[in-house]
Amino acid sequence: MAENNNKPVNTILLVEDEFNIAKLFNYNLTKAGFHCEVASNGLEGLEMAEKIRPDLIISDVMMPEVDGFEFRKRLLENPELKKIPFVFLTAKGEEDDILQGFDLEIEDYIIKTSSPKVVIAKVSAILKSLEKERIKVVDEVQKAADTMGAKVVPEEFPKFDGFAIKHWHIPFKNVPGGDFIDYFKIDENHLAIVFGDVMGKRWGAWYFAVAYAGYVRSATRFVLESAKEITPSAILQKVNESVYKDERISEVFITLSVIILNNKNRIAKYSGAGDLPLFFKSSNKVEKIHSGGLLLGFSQSGEYEDYEIKLNSGDELFLVTDGIIEARNRDGDLYQEEKFAEFLKKINANEDSLEQIKKELLDYTGEEFDDDVSVIAITAV
Repeated sequence: MAENNNKPVNTILLVEDEFNIAKLFNYNLTKAGFHCEVASNGLEGLEMAEKIRPDLIISDVMMPEVDGFEFRKRLLENPELKKIPFVFLTAKGEEDDILQGFDLEIEDYIIKTSSPKVVIAKVSAILKSLEKERIKVVDEVQKAADTMGAKVVPEEFPKFDGFAIKHWHIPFKNVPGGDFIDYFKIDENHLAIVFGDVMGKRWGAWYFAVAYAGYVRSATRFVLESAKEITPSAILQKVNESVYKDERISEVFITLSVIILNNKNRIAKYSGAGDLPLFFKSSNKVEKIHSGGLLLGFSQSGEYEDYEIKLNSGDELFLVTDGIIEARNRDGDLYQEEKFAEFLKKINANEDSLEQIKKELLDYTGEEFDDDVSVIAITAV
């Protein structure tokens, strides 16, 4: 989304090969307060849709290289792009064209000869309808969360001698989302940190996150009660076994990171399931530690291994979900792992690391994210 006077503005991707038509529609949409990007054919439109993730796509039907119907079919093949509302723009009003368009799950048709007022009215009505639907879903999810008394991210940071632990979490469009965080005080010397990300469910992700959080809590309690030595890999394997046997949610993709801190010897043990790397910052060096464990539920044996990290005073560990790494700026450029690692090297040791990360990401994205955003920062003190 673009912004104007601090108010969010809907971004519209217009795909039209006729220069004068594109110029006219671009002018009228911009005048009405929308941010408009223009592509000249379906192939270019597909690239721009992937890059800018518009709020609405308006596409001509008859175009060179890739026509409107083929463009729409390719969008439908992409799980993320198919969610973007789509409108066909055509000079034809034949019934067959209109029916073929609706078979491709479009919102509406706009005839090129329509007056600017009609075009703006249709676009505004579609976006308002989608916003009402979103608000309704948000309300239902919030009510469900309140009724169940369930939280997937704690409101308070854990207190654990020898370490300062903080997290930052922004749910996608303020809906309780697919990321979850949990802390387990094992004993005076051990703390378990669990960090998960349920992927690809958007508004429904919260329900799956609650379910997985339940699995993690049950598995952790089981390991605590039965194992002589508590390790992150043992917790992951127990969660994996539960998910693998449950057909209801075994096909939902989830990443999971588990860290167990020992404040007696300042050692962190880490294991992950399909997760992003753990970032380890020591002095001005940043190391990415890749777990290699499989996504939960993919196999009965998740191949989880433990990694041991010795921490000195001032050393830091960072866990992030893909909402950070795949955050985009207004040009559609991804933030990516390497950029995050480079930023961590430049963090001012005299200032709060998490606050610096928050500022960096908010500035980069213009405070607009495409997914839940979560970070856990662990500092040895």
